Amino acid sequence: MTSPNRDIPIHSWPGSYYINSEKRWEAGTLSLTRTILRFTSDQSKENLVGFRLTRIMEIKMESSSFIFSTLTVLEHGNLKHWFGSLRPNRLVVYNVLEHFWRERLLSPSTEVQGAEAQPTKGRGLINLVAGAQRRLEDTGNVLHHQGEQFDNVMQGLDKIDSDMGVADKLLSELQSPPWWPFGKLPWKSQQDANAEHAAREATCKGRATGKHRVITSIPAIVSRGGDSDLKPGCLMVMVSSLEVRDTNYVLLHRFERDEVDDIRVHNPYEISVRQRFIGKPDICFRLLSAKMPEAMSVLEMQYKKKVEYTSEYSAFKTTPATTPGDQDQGSIWNAGLQQYQETEVPSTVPAGELSQVHLHVLKPEVTQAEVQELRQMLMQLKNLALEAETELERQDEALDVLTTSTDQATMHIDKHTCRMKRLL
Repeated sequence: MTSPNRDIPIHSWPGSYYINSEKRWEAGTLSLTRTILRFTSDQSKENLVGFRLTRIMEIKMESSSFIFSTLTVLEHGNLKHWFGSLRPNRLVVYNVLEHFWRERLLSPSTEVQGAEAQPTKGRGLINLVAGAQRRLEDTGNVLHHQGEQFDNVMQGLDKIDSDMGVADKLLSELQSPPWWPFGKLPWKSQQDANAEHAAREATCKGRATGKHRVITSIPAIVSRGGDSDLKPGCLMVMVSSLEVRDTNYVLLHRFERDEVDDIRVHNPYEISVRQRFIGKPDICFRLLSAKMPEAMSVLEMQYKKKVEYTSEYSAFKTTPATTPGDQDQGSIWNAGLQQYQETEVPSTVPAGELSQVHLHVLKPEVTQAEVQELRQMLMQLKNLALEAETELERQDEALDVLTTSTDQATMHIDKHTCRMKRLL
């Protein structure tokens, strides 16, 4: 059982590690966690090597002196680590490690845990965004109700149009010449069919406008099968669909919003999206990304009833982000300098004000946790705004269709009235 003060791996691969001091390979497991890349021996169950992701300088696929395919990781201090016999294959491990290293999953600023200050400005910004979110949600509910009313009016107009069609058929039979026993004349039927087809195409085009707007896009390692085909790509979250693309932005698959059956969250950085079928295999994509928490704030809103959290996710969330012995004082110091390097401090400070300036520099007005919370809330606001814009565009198109349909219904009623007067 995993100790509660150790990171649960994001991903693990069986393989071997070359112990340079003993000139031999040791079988074990290579694990990628939130903070560390480590290799654990299968025989002794001890960590043969472990270092922070921020210390990695280079990741390469090389061959040993025995023409043995390996993966090498260069650490600060020119320490090179050799990993071989990686399963399912070396390329998959390289893709995952290179992605998390490139995306700076664990930048130094995220490892700093400052004092529990009470930054009023950060909390005030969060409260403002929360209020705007509530107002936008209320506006969305009103727009949804208004859209339902438009749909009801459209159904009423469709019924009127159907009744007009029946009346037109009856009047045509009454007005047909005695030598034509088949009801409506053929050239009139073709004209009516062409007009109906054009109206249907215009309606469908209007409803499709604005549904393919991109809410957020994140780089990811994608796979349609198991662990053997993990490749770089990206996940694009749109208003009405999810798109999985490769590194060249070539579409691999599009999940329409109503086609997604479930989104399983394995850990904060890995999900699987499934579309079920009857009589043929399901379509399922696994996505692993260092930026997945940003996309989850949108997915949780769009697919509330379809998001499932696995037991692996629960265990992952209950584990602290870092172990007590993993704190790097140099990294913390550099992070502190980076965080406050843009803070302006006057060159001359009057007596008695040095402590206030010092406190202002050491205590940020907005913490990293509040920045992350604000980022997620702003993503949700963006999602709500795009959905409201799409609904407004749909209702605007519906109003145009309603106006046209009303004018046509009025014209048909006047026309049928004149035709009935001629028969009297």
